[in-house]
Amino acid sequence: MGLDETQPWVPEPLAPGALGADRPPAPSPMAAASRRPEPPPADVCAAIEAVLAAGQSPLDGGTSSAQLLDRARGLARLVNLAQAELARTAAHAESVDAAYADGLTGMKPWLRGHAHLSGPEAAAVLAAGRLARRMPAVGAGSAAGGITAGQLALIGRILTDDVWATGAAVGADLPALDALVAHTAVHAPRTLADVCRRIADAIDPDGPPQVDPTEGRGLRISRRADGSRGIRGQLDAAGGEQVEAALEAIAAAGRCEGDLRSREQRAADALVQLAALHLAAGDLPMLRKTKPQVTALIQLEDLADPDTRPAATRLGSGATTSNTVARQAACDGDVARILLGPDGLPLDVGRAHRLVPAHIRRAAEVRDGGCVFAGCHAPAWWCDAHHLVHWIDDGETSLANTALLCERHHTQVHHGYRLERDPDDGCWRTYRPDGREIITGVLTDTTGEPIDHRREPDPPLSDHT
Repeated sequence: MGLDETQPWVPEPLAPGALGADRPPAPSPMAAASRRPEPPPADVCAAIEAVLAAGQSPLDGGTSSAQLLDRARGLARLVNLAQAELARTAAHAESVDAAYADGLTGMKPWLRGHAHLSGPEAAAVLAAGRLARRMPAVGAGSAAGGITAGQLALIGRILTDDVWATGAAVGADLPALDALVAHTAVHAPRTLADVCRRIADAIDPDGPPQVDPTEGRGLRISRRADGSRGIRGQLDAAGGEQVEAALEAIAAAGRCEGDLRSREQRAADALVQLAALHLAAGDLPMLRKTKPQVTALIQLEDLADPDTRPAATRLGSGATTSNTVARQAACDGDVARILLGPDGLPLDVGRAHRLVPAHIRRAAEVRDGGCVFAGCHAPAWWCDAHHLVHWIDDGETSLANTALLCERHHTQVHHGYRLERDPDDGCWRTYRPDGREIITGVLTDTTGEPIDHRREPDPPLSDHT
């Protein structure tokens, strides 16, 4: 049988997955966004209904102390079970890029924006899910409700991915070590940290390799509901020496006879003073085209009132505090007047420009407080001022046509996503490229109807009625 020279030869296609075969195309984020928001699966709905029913059981009237303690013990296991399943689900969702369906880059921002977890809580959930995959015995103990989320965090902090990979490289019996850790967590929890450290030292006696000491620097400033801040961080030896020397110099210069402040109080006051000196000098880099500044929004009558009015001032970060903070800031700061309409929103304060001027941006920060994309909590100073109707398309540069968006979501809005501000309730709504709204929040009715998915506007600064 001869070859037909009139027809070009075409090779046989390779089977999927064979060496040299074409890889299937990755799912497009825009195609993934066609997901329709639905209630949780039936098994999760049943669990929610059962817990809600348990919450209706009366605790007084004949319930003994022993019954209360047994109930608390069972509920503690229930919490462990729910956290373990959330971690397993979130870790798997992370591995398949499921968060793209709601316009986010990963499960950590999704857990923050849609499940309302804090950043550390979201990171802990994902770390627990990855740990359960790496250490099956620990994962099984967690899935049975015998290992808490805090224990998982401790195990992951000591027996890191690098330690476990080193153990595999040196031929350590990882399944046996995994079983030992799981047994210790359930039956001898007080010794868990010591056991994990002993395992880490046995696997890698030399410890981690030497790295650039500045890579270990970290600083986290968390904002509480009352506007106060919690600060946690770590500095290398040289960096810590510089910061400590600067704070000590300011603290020493501010000491006077009869100063009863503790060392911690003097250091905190020195840190605030250091920031105030640089803000007042105006030598800090520009932030979003304006000099960095501390802003406080307050009603004129509250500013003039010498008595303390709680929750009368809204700071630039979105936190609310008393009018005394604004009165202090007004002592040597600039006071800018922003007219508010009857609905409490800033009026149009500017004329037409292509770029959003500072006074319109300031009004948008007062109104929005940060990125308005559904599920995003980026603060105002991370955000760009976006034209809802682009300037080149005859859109005005006005407050009504301006929305604050972080860089990530500003890009997405220019690639298919859409924003609208409801004039009736003042809420921003985000729509996928196919026109469906992104719904946030965990309170989804088990019948399929969201209980509340609106982004509520901030409450008024004060109520004088």
